[in-house]
Amino acid sequence: MRITCPICGDRERREFYYQGAAVMLDRPAPDAGDDAWEDYVHLRDNPAGETRDLWYHEGGCGAWIVVTRNTVTHEISATALAADVKGRAP
Repeated sequence: MRITCPICGDRERREFYYQGAAVMLDRPAPDAGDDAWEDYVHLRDNPAGETRDLWYHEGGCGAWIVVTRNTVTHEISATALAADVKGRAP
């Protein structure tokens, strides 16, 4: 798989470090209880189809990148610097 870094251009996936879904999670209140905290720490969606993931260009410029990709076909439809995406809805 190849990922287009907005700074460096088209690069091999091995230059990047996957960090997970690029979504904000609702952090429970400190006194929310064990069940709420276990869900927050351990449960994540595993969607089939389009997702937005956060990747770090570890072997390159060090940029944080939001990658929009399809988990079924592995097609990447968009990449953007995380700083440019921050605060925008998916």
